Amino acid sequence: MTKTLKTFRRIGLTALAAALLTGVAVPTASAGQDRPELRQIAQEFVDAGFGGMQLRVRDERGEWTGSAGVRELGGTAKPPTNGHFRVGSTSKNFTATLVLRFVAEGRIGLDTPVAGLLPDLGLDSRITVRMLLQHTSGLFNHTGQYHPDGTVTPGIPWAGKEWVDKRFHTYRPEELVRLAVSKPPVFEPGAGWSYSNTNTVVARLLVEKLSGRPFADELDRRILRPLKLRDTLSPGAWPGMPKPYAHAYYRYEDAGQWKTIDVTHQNPSWISSAGDMISTTKDLQTYFSALQSGKLLPAWLMAEMRETHPGSESLYGFYGLGQFTQDLGPGCGTVLNHNGGLNGYGSLMYSSPDGSKTLTASITSGDSVKDPLPSYPAALNKLVRTVFCGK
Repeated sequence: MTKTLKTFRRIGLTALAAALLTGVAVPTASAGQDRPELRQIAQEFVDAGFGGMQLRVRDERGEWTGSAGVRELGGTAKPPTNGHFRVGSTSKNFTATLVLRFVAEGRIGLDTPVAGLLPDLGLDSRITVRMLLQHTSGLFNHTGQYHPDGTVTPGIPWAGKEWVDKRFHTYRPEELVRLAVSKPPVFEPGAGWSYSNTNTVVARLLVEKLSGRPFADELDRRILRPLKLRDTLSPGAWPGMPKPYAHAYYRYEDAGQWKTIDVTHQNPSWISSAGDMISTTKDLQTYFSALQSGKLLPAWLMAEMRETHPGSESLYGFYGLGQFTQDLGPGCGTVLNHNGGLNGYGSLMYSSPDGSKTLTASITSGDSVKDPLPSYPAALNKLVRTVFCGK
């Protein structure tokens, strides 16, 4: 397996390829303009094995929305372009931004050790706020640690029949962190880079400590309400999904037989603030554009956010503080992003540095035996370059 695909698995989109779709439908586009190149790419994602895709692009030609595939297995309706979906690791960017709001106010520093504020978790006293947001803390990933030699040290169950049987189980954030702390660190704090969901769970607890409020309340107060993101939420242990939505499916093996189940409703507390949020392509567009254009953080913190770690290269670029920076090369420039995946769902969130050009999307799984994972990097690259390179 290539380094790119290994990284792709590690950062949270593996589960999206676990349940796929056979039947497809003709894509739909928003009225007022035709973007055949975007309609074609959306269809290519479905042809690769994904169940459905909804796509939103805003650029110099205006705003375009479209969808491909089906909303529900056995039906013919397309995914709604205003549909809700689980954004997976895209949640990390919201959490990082929320923490950085406290940094901007001087309530905490980027290089402040966090153990003193969260003394009951057993954290290494050298781990700082910066290390959490940049994934340089060395904390074991509570969803399983992927090692350079290809081996994995298991964490909590998040895949296969074991996850299916526990998909409505509730985990407390402290429980996830304590599991991670009970494992040997991947490296000494600050000595390397390793994408760990646990970092963002600790960041969640840090927000609650600094604010004295539940994480969801503080997220709503500081980001969601000011930006009027009415279709975005941090659900905690709530397994529901606001309407409208496209259904998502999970394909797994049980006693030698392959089964497919609807996982639209699931308890995401196993991933917590590292991947539990629900949103829409419109809300993600509004949020990420506001962030990159400087409406949420001061310029000096935006510069810190975009300062990347040299050991963090992946399919999405290099990692900074809660987001990736990707150089698309001559004629294209730089894009910022944080994509994500959760069992049955995937999300894309991209923006130009000034927030004027955006790409947001949701991908859902169906029940196809065709694995879309090998096709995903090329399809994503084509989509991003079509939007941001004008080709």
